[in-house]
Amino acid sequence: MDRQVLEINRGLIRRFASTVRTLCAGQGIEPTAVVKGYNALDEVTDALYDAGYRSFASSRTAHLKKVKSRYGNAETMALRVPMQSEAESVVELTDISLNSELAVISLLDEAARKAGKIHKVILMRDLGDLREGIFDRDRFVEAATMVETGYRNIRLHGIGANLSCYGTVVPTAENLSELAANAAEIETCIGRKLDAVSGGSSTSLYLALAGAMPRGINHLRVGGANLMRSEARDIPDDALPELTDEAFVLRAEVIEAGLKPTHPIGRLGTDCFLKTKAFEDRGVRKRVILAVGAFDIGDHAALAPLDSGVKLLGCSSDHLIADVQDSAHEYRLGDTIPMALRYQAMLFSTATGHIEKKFV
Repeated sequence: MDRQVLEINRGLIRRFASTVRTLCAGQGIEPTAVVKGYNALDEVTDALYDAGYRSFASSRTAHLKKVKSRYGNAETMALRVPMQSEAESVVELTDISLNSELAVISLLDEAARKAGKIHKVILMRDLGDLREGIFDRDRFVEAATMVETGYRNIRLHGIGANLSCYGTVVPTAENLSELAANAAEIETCIGRKLDAVSGGSSTSLYLALAGAMPRGINHLRVGGANLMRSEARDIPDDALPELTDEAFVLRAEVIEAGLKPTHPIGRLGTDCFLKTKAFEDRGVRKRVILAVGAFDIGDHAALAPLDSGVKLLGCSSDHLIADVQDSAHEYRLGDTIPMALRYQAMLFSTATGHIEKKFV
Protein backbone atom coordinates (compact mmCIF):
# COMPACT_ATOMS: atom_id res chain seq x y z
CA MET A 1 0.00 0.00 0.00
CA ASP A 2 1.24 3.49 -0.82
CA ARG A 3 2.60 5.43 2.16
CA GLN A 4 1.27 8.72 0.87
CA VAL A 5 -1.12 9.95 3.57
CA LEU A 6 -3.30 13.04 3.52
CA GLU A 7 -4.04 14.07 7.10
CA ILE A 8 -7.23 16.12 7.42
CA ASN A 9 -7.88 17.91 10.71
CA ARG A 10 -11.64 18.16 11.17
CA GLY A 11 -11.30 20.19 14.36
CA LEU A 12 -9.33 22.92 12.60
CA ILE A 13 -11.78 22.99 9.70
CA ARG A 14 -14.74 23.27 12.06
CA ARG A 15 -13.05 26.19 13.80
CA PHE A 16 -12.10 27.93 10.55
CA ALA A 17 -15.59 27.55 9.12
CA SER A 18 -17.23 28.83 12.28
CA THR A 19 -14.96 31.89 12.23
CA VAL A 20 -15.84 32.64 8.60
CA ARG A 21 -19.57 32.27 9.25
CA THR A 22 -19.35 34.62 12.23
CA LEU A 23 -17.43 37.15 10.14
CA CYS A 24 -20.05 37.02 7.40
CA ALA A 25 -22.99 37.23 9.80
CA GLY A 26 -21.53 40.39 11.30
CA GLN A 27 -21.81 42.01 7.87
CA GLY A 28 -25.29 40.71 7.07
CA ILE A 29 -23.95 38.08 4.69
CA GLU A 30 -25.20 34.49 4.48
CA PRO A 31 -22.42 32.20 3.15
CA THR A 32 -22.87 28.94 1.28
CA ALA A 33 -20.14 26.35 1.82
CA VAL A 34 -18.54 25.07 -1.39
CA VAL A 35 -17.72 21.35 -1.16
CA LYS A 36 -16.01 20.97 -4.56
CA GLY A 37 -12.45 21.77 -3.44
CA TYR A 38 -12.26 18.73 -1.16
CA ASN A 39 -14.41 16.54 -3.42
CA ALA A 40 -17.26 16.48 -0.90
CA LEU A 41 -15.53 14.08 1.50
CA ASP A 42 -18.21 13.26 4.07
CA GLU A 43 -15.99 13.86 7.08
CA VAL A 44 -15.11 17.39 5.93
CA THR A 45 -18.73 18.22 5.14
CA ASP A 46 -19.58 17.00 8.65
CA ALA A 47 -17.15 19.57 10.07
CA LEU A 48 -18.76 22.35 8.02
CA TYR A 49 -22.22 21.22 9.10
CA ASP A 50 -21.08 21.22 12.74
CA ALA A 51 -19.82 24.79 12.18
CA GLY A 52 -23.38 25.82 11.32
CA TYR A 53 -23.54 25.58 7.53
CA ARG A 54 -26.84 24.41 6.08
CA SER A 55 -26.28 25.52 2.48
CA PHE A 56 -23.75 23.66 0.31
CA ALA A 57 -22.59 24.18 -3.26
CA SER A 58 -20.57 22.45 -5.96
CA SER A 59 -20.12 22.44 -9.71
CA ARG A 60 -20.56 18.65 -9.63
CA THR A 61 -24.06 17.26 -9.06
CA ALA A 62 -22.54 14.02 -7.74
CA HIS A 63 -21.15 16.02 -4.82
CA LEU A 64 -24.55 17.52 -4.10
CA LYS A 65 -26.19 14.10 -4.26
CA LYS A 66 -23.89 13.05 -1.40
CA VAL A 67 -24.87 16.12 0.60
CA LYS A 68 -28.59 15.53 0.01
CA SER A 69 -28.35 11.91 1.10
CA ARG A 70 -26.38 12.81 4.23
CA TYR A 71 -28.31 15.94 5.25
CA GLY A 72 -31.89 15.94 4.07
CA ASN A 73 -32.46 19.43 5.47
CA ALA A 74 -29.51 20.98 3.64
CA GLU A 75 -29.90 23.43 0.76
CA THR A 76 -27.87 22.56 -2.33
CA MET A 77 -26.61 24.91 -5.04
CA ALA A 78 -25.19 24.09 -8.48
CA LEU A 79 -22.24 26.42 -9.13
CA ARG A 80 -21.48 25.73 -12.78
CA VAL A 81 -24.13 26.92 -15.21
CA PRO A 82 -25.97 23.73 -16.21
CA MET A 83 -25.42 21.80 -19.39
CA GLN A 84 -28.60 21.35 -21.38
CA SER A 85 -28.20 17.59 -20.96
CA GLU A 86 -28.28 17.77 -17.15
CA ALA A 87 -31.38 19.90 -16.60
CA GLU A 88 -33.31 17.04 -15.02
CA SER A 89 -30.51 16.03 -12.63
CA VAL A 90 -29.93 19.67 -11.61
CA VAL A 91 -33.61 20.01 -10.70
CA GLU A 92 -33.56 16.66 -8.90
CA LEU A 93 -30.42 17.23 -6.82
CA THR A 94 -30.22 20.99 -6.30
CA ASP A 95 -32.47 23.65 -4.86
CA ILE A 96 -30.67 26.54 -6.56
CA SER A 97 -28.55 26.84 -9.69
CA LEU A 98 -26.42 29.63 -11.13
CA ASN A 99 -27.48 30.44 -14.69
CA SER A 100 -26.69 32.76 -17.59
CA GLU A 101 -28.68 31.32 -20.53
CA LEU A 102 -32.45 31.70 -20.85
CA ALA A 103 -32.56 28.63 -23.12
CA VAL A 104 -31.19 26.50 -20.28
CA ILE A 105 -33.55 28.08 -17.76
CA SER A 106 -36.42 27.05 -20.06
CA LEU A 107 -35.22 23.44 -19.83
CA LEU A 108 -34.97 23.72 -16.05
CA ASP A 109 -38.51 25.06 -15.98
CA GLU A 110 -39.75 22.08 -17.99
CA ALA A 111 -37.87 19.62 -15.77
CA ALA A 112 -39.20 21.30 -12.63
CA ARG A 113 -42.75 21.16 -14.00
CA LYS A 114 -42.43 17.42 -14.64
CA ALA A 115 -41.00 16.91 -11.15
CA GLY A 116 -43.66 19.06 -9.50
CA LYS A 117 -41.03 21.41 -8.06
CA ILE A 118 -40.14 25.08 -7.98
CA HIS A 119 -36.47 25.50 -8.89
CA LYS A 120 -34.59 28.62 -7.79
CA VAL A 121 -32.23 30.48 -10.12
CA ILE A 122 -29.43 32.97 -9.48
CA LEU A 123 -28.82 34.90 -12.69
CA MET A 124 -25.15 35.66 -13.22
CA ARG A 125 -23.69 39.00 -14.32
CA ASP A 126 -20.22 39.23 -15.86
CA LEU A 127 -18.47 42.17 -14.18
CA GLY A 128 -15.31 41.82 -16.27
CA ASP A 129 -13.71 38.54 -15.21
CA LEU A 130 -15.02 37.09 -18.49
CA ARG A 131 -16.19 33.75 -17.23
CA GLU A 132 -19.95 33.05 -16.95
CA GLY A 133 -22.59 35.76 -16.82
CA ILE A 134 -24.42 38.30 -18.96
CA PHE A 135 -22.04 41.13 -19.83
CA ASP A 136 -24.44 43.84 -21.00
CA ARG A 137 -26.24 45.58 -18.14
CA ASP A 138 -29.50 46.30 -19.99
CA ARG A 139 -29.73 42.75 -21.30
CA PHE A 140 -29.03 41.45 -17.79
CA VAL A 141 -31.90 43.42 -16.25
CA GLU A 142 -34.18 42.37 -19.09
CA ALA A 143 -33.22 38.69 -18.64
CA ALA A 144 -33.83 38.88 -14.88
CA THR A 145 -37.30 40.27 -15.50
CA MET A 146 -37.94 37.44 -17.96
CA VAL A 147 -36.87 34.84 -15.37
CA GLU A 148 -39.29 36.42 -12.88
CA THR A 149 -42.28 36.53 -15.19
CA GLY A 150 -41.73 34.02 -17.97
CA TYR A 151 -41.59 30.67 -16.19
CA ARG A 152 -44.12 28.86 -14.04
CA ASN A 153 -41.74 26.56 -12.13
CA ILE A 154 -38.72 28.85 -11.85
CA ARG A 155 -38.19 31.44 -9.12
CA LEU A 156 -35.68 34.25 -9.49
CA HIS A 157 -33.83 33.67 -6.24
CA GLY A 158 -31.30 36.39 -6.91
CA ILE A 159 -28.36 37.59 -8.95
CA GLY A 160 -24.65 36.99 -8.64
CA ALA A 161 -21.18 37.48 -10.05
CA ASN A 162 -17.94 35.55 -10.24
CA LEU A 163 -14.54 37.22 -9.87
CA SER A 164 -10.88 36.12 -9.69
CA CYS A 165 -11.35 32.60 -11.11
CA TYR A 166 -10.51 33.22 -14.77
CA GLY A 167 -9.66 36.83 -15.55
CA THR A 168 -7.99 37.45 -12.14
CA VAL A 169 -10.21 40.52 -11.62
CA VAL A 170 -10.16 41.37 -7.91
CA PRO A 171 -13.51 41.92 -6.13
CA THR A 172 -13.72 45.58 -5.13
CA ALA A 173 -16.27 47.91 -3.64
CA GLU A 174 -16.55 49.46 -7.11
CA ASN A 175 -17.36 46.39 -9.19
CA LEU A 176 -19.60 44.83 -6.53
CA SER A 177 -21.44 48.17 -6.20
CA GLU A 178 -22.40 47.61 -9.84
CA LEU A 179 -23.95 44.28 -8.87
CA ALA A 180 -25.80 45.89 -5.97
CA ALA A 181 -27.10 48.61 -8.31
CA ASN A 182 -28.28 45.92 -10.74
CA ALA A 183 -30.14 44.25 -7.89
CA ALA A 184 -31.90 47.49 -6.93
CA GLU A 185 -32.96 48.09 -10.53
CA ILE A 186 -34.26 44.54 -10.91
CA GLU A 187 -36.16 44.76 -7.62
CA THR A 188 -37.90 47.88 -8.92
CA CYS A 189 -38.82 46.07 -12.13
CA ILE A 190 -40.24 42.96 -10.44
CA GLY A 191 -41.75 44.68 -7.42
CA ARG A 192 -40.07 42.65 -4.68
CA LYS A 193 -36.76 42.09 -2.93
CA LEU A 194 -34.37 39.48 -4.24
CA ASP A 195 -33.50 36.76 -1.76
CA ALA A 196 -29.80 36.68 -2.65
CA VAL A 197 -27.30 39.10 -4.14
CA SER A 198 -24.23 36.88 -4.35
CA GLY A 199 -20.99 38.85 -4.38
CA GLY A 200 -18.55 36.12 -5.30
CA SER A 201 -16.41 33.62 -3.45
CA SER A 202 -13.68 33.46 -0.81
CA THR A 203 -11.81 36.25 -2.58
CA SER A 204 -14.56 38.70 -1.58
CA LEU A 205 -14.18 38.01 2.14
CA TYR A 206 -11.62 40.72 2.67
CA LEU A 207 -14.22 43.35 1.78
CA ALA A 208 -16.55 42.00 4.46
CA LEU A 209 -13.78 42.00 7.07
CA ALA A 210 -12.85 45.59 6.19
CA GLY A 211 -16.48 46.67 6.38
CA ALA A 212 -16.24 47.69 2.70
CA MET A 213 -18.77 45.28 1.20
CA PRO A 214 -21.33 47.35 -0.72
CA ARG A 215 -24.73 47.54 0.88
CA GLY A 216 -27.08 45.06 -0.72
CA ILE A 217 -24.57 42.20 -1.12
CA ASN A 218 -25.94 39.54 1.23
CA HIS A 219 -24.48 36.24 0.02
CA LEU A 220 -21.08 34.67 -0.71
CA ARG A 221 -20.04 31.25 -2.00
CA VAL A 222 -17.17 30.29 0.31
CA GLY A 223 -14.95 27.31 -0.39
CA GLY A 224 -11.22 27.49 0.26
CA ALA A 225 -11.40 30.11 3.02
CA ASN A 226 -13.33 27.65 5.18
CA LEU A 227 -10.41 25.24 4.90
CA MET A 228 -7.06 27.03 4.59
CA ARG A 229 -5.46 30.40 5.37
CA SER A 230 -3.95 30.84 1.92
CA GLU A 231 -7.45 31.08 0.41
CA ALA A 232 -8.48 33.98 2.70
CA ARG A 233 -6.74 36.40 0.34
CA ASP A 234 -5.87 40.01 1.17
CA ILE A 235 -6.88 39.53 4.81
CA PRO A 236 -4.14 40.62 7.26
CA ASP A 237 -2.65 37.80 9.34
CA ASP A 238 -3.63 39.45 12.62
CA ALA A 239 -7.27 39.73 11.52
CA LEU A 240 -7.81 35.96 11.45
CA PRO A 241 -5.00 34.63 13.66
CA GLU A 242 -6.64 31.22 14.21
CA LEU A 243 -6.55 30.30 10.52
CA THR A 244 -3.61 28.20 9.31
CA ASP A 245 -2.75 26.10 6.26
CA GLU A 246 -2.37 22.90 8.27
CA ALA A 247 -5.87 21.47 8.16
CA PHE A 248 -4.71 19.45 5.13
CA VAL A 249 -1.18 17.97 5.38
CA LEU A 250 0.24 15.53 2.84
CA ARG A 251 3.00 13.20 4.01
CA ALA A 252 4.94 11.77 1.07
CA GLU A 253 7.61 9.08 1.23
CA VAL A 254 11.24 9.54 0.16
CA ILE A 255 12.10 6.97 -2.53
CA GLU A 256 15.54 8.32 -3.47
CA ALA A 257 18.07 10.48 -1.63
CA GLY A 258 21.55 11.62 -2.64
CA LEU A 259 23.83 14.25 -4.11
CA LYS A 260 23.21 15.45 -7.66
CA PRO A 261 24.05 18.43 -9.89
CA THR A 262 21.48 21.20 -9.96
CA HIS A 263 21.66 21.79 -13.71
CA PRO A 264 20.63 19.07 -16.20
CA ILE A 265 23.37 17.71 -18.42
CA GLY A 266 22.81 17.60 -22.18
CA ARG A 267 20.69 19.43 -24.76
CA LEU A 268 17.48 20.70 -23.18
CA GLY A 269 14.02 20.35 -24.71
CA THR A 270 10.68 20.09 -22.88
CA ASP A 271 9.49 18.18 -19.85
CA CYS A 272 6.79 15.47 -19.82
CA PHE A 273 4.11 18.18 -20.00
CA LEU A 274 5.79 19.87 -23.02
CA LYS A 275 7.00 22.83 -20.95
CA THR A 276 10.40 24.45 -21.26
CA LYS A 277 12.30 25.19 -18.06
CA ALA A 278 15.15 27.35 -16.80
CA PHE A 279 17.64 25.95 -14.28
CA GLU A 280 20.09 27.70 -11.96
CA ASP A 281 23.45 25.98 -11.57
CA ARG A 282 24.10 25.85 -7.81
CA GLY A 283 26.62 23.05 -7.95
CA VAL A 284 26.07 19.66 -6.37
CA ARG A 285 23.41 19.56 -3.64
CA LYS A 286 21.45 16.97 -1.73
CA ARG A 287 18.04 16.22 -3.14
CA VAL A 288 15.31 13.67 -2.63
CA ILE A 289 12.52 12.23 -4.74
CA LEU A 290 9.08 11.78 -3.19
CA ALA A 291 6.51 9.26 -4.39
CA VAL A 292 3.86 11.76 -5.50
CA GLY A 293 3.50 13.80 -8.65
CA ALA A 294 1.23 15.88 -10.80
CA PHE A 295 -1.14 12.91 -11.03
CA ASP A 296 -1.75 13.35 -7.28
CA ILE A 297 -1.34 17.06 -6.57
CA GLY A 298 -1.31 19.03 -9.83
CA ASP A 299 1.35 21.74 -9.79
CA HIS A 300 4.10 21.27 -7.20
CA ALA A 301 3.74 24.97 -6.35
CA ALA A 302 0.44 24.00 -4.70
CA LEU A 303 2.42 22.35 -1.90
CA ALA A 304 4.20 24.10 0.98
CA PRO A 305 6.73 21.95 2.91
CA LEU A 306 6.41 22.39 6.68
CA ASP A 307 10.21 22.06 6.89
CA SER A 308 11.55 25.47 5.80
CA GLY A 309 14.78 23.80 4.67
CA VAL A 310 12.99 21.83 1.95
CA LYS A 311 12.57 23.47 -1.45
CA LEU A 312 10.37 21.81 -4.06
CA LEU A 313 12.01 21.87 -7.50
CA GLY A 314 9.41 20.32 -9.75
CA CYS A 315 7.49 17.18 -10.56
CA SER A 316 6.61 14.75 -13.28
CA SER A 317 3.44 12.67 -13.25
CA ASP A 318 4.60 10.47 -10.38
CA HIS A 319 7.80 11.99 -8.92
CA LEU A 320 8.28 15.11 -6.81
CA ILE A 321 11.87 16.40 -6.61
CA ALA A 322 13.03 18.47 -3.65
CA ASP A 323 16.26 20.15 -2.56
CA VAL A 324 16.95 19.28 1.11
CA GLN A 325 20.48 20.67 1.40
CA ASP A 326 19.42 23.38 3.86
CA SER A 327 17.24 21.18 6.07
CA ALA A 328 18.32 20.44 9.63
CA HIS A 329 16.85 16.96 9.16
CA GLU A 330 18.82 14.22 7.41
CA TYR A 331 16.21 12.71 5.13
CA ARG A 332 16.70 9.03 4.32
CA LEU A 333 14.87 6.40 2.29
CA GLY A 334 11.47 5.66 3.81
CA ASP A 335 11.17 8.99 5.64
CA THR A 336 8.14 11.14 4.91
CA ILE A 337 8.09 14.90 4.34
CA PRO A 338 4.98 16.79 5.51
CA MET A 339 3.57 19.47 3.21
CA ALA A 340 0.61 21.80 3.62
CA LEU A 341 -1.73 22.04 0.64
CA ARG A 342 -2.84 24.94 -1.46
CA TYR A 343 -6.18 24.80 -3.25
CA GLN A 344 -5.11 22.90 -6.38
CA ALA A 345 -3.29 20.23 -4.39
CA MET A 346 -6.36 19.80 -2.18
CA LEU A 347 -8.55 19.43 -5.28
CA PHE A 348 -6.30 16.73 -6.78
CA SER A 349 -5.29 14.82 -3.65
CA THR A 350 -8.81 14.46 -2.28
CA ALA A 351 -10.00 13.12 -5.65
CA THR A 352 -7.42 10.37 -6.08
CA GLY A 353 -7.76 6.94 -4.56
CA HIS A 354 -3.98 6.54 -4.53
CA ILE A 355 -3.51 8.69 -1.41
CA GLU A 356 -4.78 7.43 1.92
CA LYS A 357 -7.07 9.88 3.79
CA LYS A 358 -6.55 10.04 7.54
CA PHE A 359 -8.97 12.14 9.59
CA VAL A 360 -7.65 13.53 12.86
